[in-house]
Amino acid sequence: MTEERAKPDEEQLHHIEHLPKAELHLHFEGAAPPAFIRGLAREKDVDLSGIFRPDGSYAYRDFVHFLSVYEAATSVLKSPEDFARLCTALLEQSAENGVVYSETFLSPDFCGGGDVTAWREYLAAIREAAEAAEASHGITLRGIVTCIRHFGPERARAAALCAAETADDWLCGFGMAGDENKGKQRDFAYSFDMAREAGLQLTSHAGEWRGPQEVREAVEDLGVDRIGHGVRAIGDLAVVDLLAERGVTLEVCPGSNVFLGVYPALADHPIQKLRARGVRVTVSTDDPPFFHTTMRAEYRALAQTFHWSADDFAEINRVAMEAAFCDAATRGRVLKSLEAT
Repeated sequence: MTEERAKPDEEQLHHIEHLPKAELHLHFEGAAPPAFIRGLAREKDVDLSGIFRPDGSYAYRDFVHFLSVYEAATSVLKSPEDFARLCTALLEQSAENGVVYSETFLSPDFCGGGDVTAWREYLAAIREAAEAAEASHGITLRGIVTCIRHFGPERARAAALCAAETADDWLCGFGMAGDENKGKQRDFAYSFDMAREAGLQLTSHAGEWRGPQEVREAVEDLGVDRIGHGVRAIGDLAVVDLLAERGVTLEVCPGSNVFLGVYPALADHPIQKLRARGVRVTVSTDDPPFFHTTMRAEYRALAQTFHWSADDFAEINRVAMEAAFCDAATRGRVLKSLEAT
């Protein structure tokens, strides 16, 4: 498929990277600009110098160390006001990259320590900032509560309770992030069942580090609607076909996968093979400042590597909005804005 297409020229690449975009896989704290975290640390007189490189970017050795640095950066976010300020910063960043609709992962573990009352306060502050950003920048944000896998099933239940107690048209999903090598998907079935009963749609990180069986277990043991990453499914075509048959959408983060070494180069990434086999794929940035990427950069790199056209990205965005956890009215409004170009 790639060989049959002409490589886009610079004018086409410029057009592609400036297309309006929908993003489904964005970690709220992971999208924090390093300058924002450094500034907050100075305000609070917290020494975080060890998590930054001389050029000011985040410094970490591997995925496990990345999680530690991520949590250290998050440690200076202490109040609902801090999270509201972060919401404003990250939505400005997303809007600059042409994102018109975004879903972000929010963890009650970081927003009030899993206490429902405290979580409500944090959520209200984030929503207020999101509504202001929509009015000023035209970007729509929706929230997905995530439990943290390496924190264990009991803390996941507290996160699920927070999600269930605040589920509505804005807080519309529940999922799981964290270290995929800890435990099994089914260990968290109680939390996912609680969220499902509250009317929330479901996603789980799977198949980023572990193989195809992890993806199958997320689908069969948790009954998810979407999967974060899921790219390792390519190692078992039966799992790939399962995804296609059930219409499970993958929240694919190509730049993140390459930066962390899941694949050595974008040309080795299976996003095109998955798409060609009928799997519903979308494009996101994951934790953009940690992985030195943006949505514009993702679009440009995919167009250059796989010779995707503007029509391919229009399809990617259509799939994203069909899989989005928002209400039908929001979906229709955003689709119109995407199709207007």
